[in-house]
Amino acid sequence: MIDWDRVRIFHAVAAAGSFTRAADRLGLSQSAISRQMGALEETIGTPLFHRHARGLILTEQGEILLETANDVARRIATVETTLSEVRNEAAGHLRVNTTVGLGTVWLTSHLYGFRERYPDITLELVVSDSDVDLAMREADVAIRLQRPTQPDLVQKRLMTVHTHIYGSARYLTANGKPATVADLDGHSLIAYGQQWQPPVPSLNWILAAGRDDDDLQSRKPSVTINNVFGMLRACEEGLGLASLPDYLSGTAATLERVLPEIEGPSFTAYFVYPEELRASKRVAVFRDFLLEKVAAQPVW
Repeated sequence: MIDWDRVRIFHAVAAAGSFTRAADRLGLSQSAISRQMGALEETIGTPLFHRHARGLILTEQGEILLETANDVARRIATVETTLSEVRNEAAGHLRVNTTVGLGTVWLTSHLYGFRERYPDITLELVVSDSDVDLAMREADVAIRLQRPTQPDLVQKRLMTVHTHIYGSARYLTANGKPATVADLDGHSLIAYGQQWQPPVPSLNWILAAGRDDDDLQSRKPSVTINNVFGMLRACEEGLGLASLPDYLSGTAATLERVLPEIEGPSFTAYFVYPEELRASKRVAVFRDFLLEKVAAQPVW
């Protein structure tokens, strides 16, 4: 009998293309992933991957299992929605995925109000700067900072996020304020490390602000961090200037907008969920609650 949990891990490996990347995504060791895939292949009686130096490629049998796994996940989502909401009440468990910055700062500040309004809904927040797979029920709903490309997802525009340059009072007192964009060349800068995949490609625009398009030499950051919340905290502590989303800076009383006339690239966030959850009452009330909070906050 096929173990569904092993199929879930198989799906993550297929999406990642390697045991190492799948292990990072699932929070498991590479050896544990390998053992689970070996046991699954033994149960099925056939290899699921072609293994080579550059990664993994699905065999024909692996492609069949992947398609079946996606179909089963969709059916389970439909059944769960029907069973938990047969009384048309907002109740049950809701797993929410979004980025580290948006989740740990903005979203968590509103979760108390949501739980107070809907006490029969339990929440699980999964923060990650890489997208989880909603089709495989790694989350029920997600807030994505780019328009989703995954098929069969319902999407609702949530907000447009604006970015500016910020510095702490400690840093600006010690180092002064840049008067022009060219002055950024002489300041310590905090950036999202390029060896990681940032949640939006334009997050490090401070490194090239004011430079000509043909100037390939961007500024070098003094500190790199692999999530936006860490960048915010480093900026608060005076490590340098950072280009941050305005919704983050609004939570930090010690931060001041620098070169306020210069605005970085904006990006649009979307509330997304699988088609199977379109009739879900708990999804609907959570979506409407977020739209209400967005409308009440002037930074968008």
